[in-house]
Amino acid sequence: MLKVGLTGGIGAGKSEVSRLLVEHGAVLIDADRIAREVVAPGTPGLAAVVDAFGPDVLTADGGLDRPRLGSIVFADPEKLAVLNAIVHPLVRDRSERLESAADEDAVVVHDVPLLTENGLAPLYDVVIVVDTAPGTQLDRLVRLRGMTEEDARARMAAQATRERRREIADILIDNDVPLDELRARVAEVWDDLERRAGGGADRERGEGGRAAE
Repeated sequence: MLKVGLTGGIGAGKSEVSRLLVEHGAVLIDADRIAREVVAPGTPGLAAVVDAFGPDVLTADGGLDRPRLGSIVFADPEKLAVLNAIVHPLVRDRSERLESAADEDAVVVHDVPLLTENGLAPLYDVVIVVDTAPGTQLDRLVRLRGMTEEDARARMAAQATRERRREIADILIDNDVPLDELRARVAEVWDDLERRAGGGADRERGEGGRAAE
């Protein structure tokens, strides 16, 4: 099994890259999706979030009001740390169970938004960083996700810098390109991942951090 960590800043287009990798045959473990599942109505995770932030973070039907919670935590690093301390262990446990169910020869891609921030790079055989300019991120968040510019900038500021993400990359994918170019780049990366999965020596990460761009 080849364990791949996939990350990138909010709005970088990481989800599109993960979708393309799945088309090639990757097994995807999506930390964002799992994070939603562990705080679904009736879960201990949601109960813990309400205990920490109060009932105002719930919608009328008892679900988590994500925009409301986001406006609270992304403006306050201490509150964000409280939320992460609740959610991250639950996500980690679920991810480990899903990984253990994959085939021995699988390329397992862990889509982890906060891989850089949480120092998780050593957990993976390969780290892929989806890279875009901050201006591109901001445009996508405002134009495609409907965020206000203030909220978008706050969420970007709460994450690692572009430079920090690039430092941990074994493979860098530029997503300031048209979709056809992105598809071609992901196909190249998939060939590289299959090669690494097939040879133990090729799976060792270089001491300098970045093995391929």
